[in-house]
Amino acid sequence: MLSVEELQAGYGHSQVLFDISFEVAKGECVTLMGRNGMGKTTSIKTIMGLVPARGGKVTISGHPMTGQPPERVARLGVGLVPEGRQIFSTLTVRENLVATAANRQKYADGWTLERVYELFPRMRERAEQNAGTLSGGEQQMLAIGRALMTNPWLLILDEATEGLAPVIRAEIWDVIGKLRAAGQSILLVDKNLAVLKRLADRHYIIEKGRSVWSGNGADLDRDYEQVQGYVGI
Repeated sequence: MLSVEELQAGYGHSQVLFDISFEVAKGECVTLMGRNGMGKTTSIKTIMGLVPARGGKVTISGHPMTGQPPERVARLGVGLVPEGRQIFSTLTVRENLVATAANRQKYADGWTLERVYELFPRMRERAEQNAGTLSGGEQQMLAIGRALMTNPWLLILDEATEGLAPVIRAEIWDVIGKLRAAGQSILLVDKNLAVLKRLADRHYIIEKGRSVWSGNGADLDRDYEQVQGYVGI
């Protein structure tokens, strides 16, 4: 489980997060929603140890992780697909996938190159192509595959479909659905309500760095107009 309790963080003299709280249990798909600039990415970066916490608590698999470095968070089985993809553009697709590959949790059916290629056939076709020459959608597929190659128990996707063509977005949502069906724990940062409503177990909304709404699918149906107002769609 990932547990975030009253998390506070910011940059320089500016505070961005004010007492953010949410959690992800094993096998769950959970969303973190809100308009741009409300603190979603800062929340993810603070969980990952990329931004120092100013207060609150992050617990991963029972381990207190507030203020721990990113490599320790990764070793506990958290895989990040960051906003902007951040692939290694001068390496080939295959090199990107194997560069950080690990199976620290010793899964018998762990992720391998072959499994990633089955999930994303285009990655097999472009295995020896430099990643920087891929299309935006292909780079996003590569970023997801790279995170899976670390065999995470929790996969965090920060705006995984932002700026992509509708057909590529649909393909990535389909992949996320397959991962969820296979029992992968997922934290999704996005704002596509129609997709998230059918895909996720629970939802949290951030507004100006504060937790303002949470609920399951039934709650989302009940409060749909209110949620639309927060998300801005």
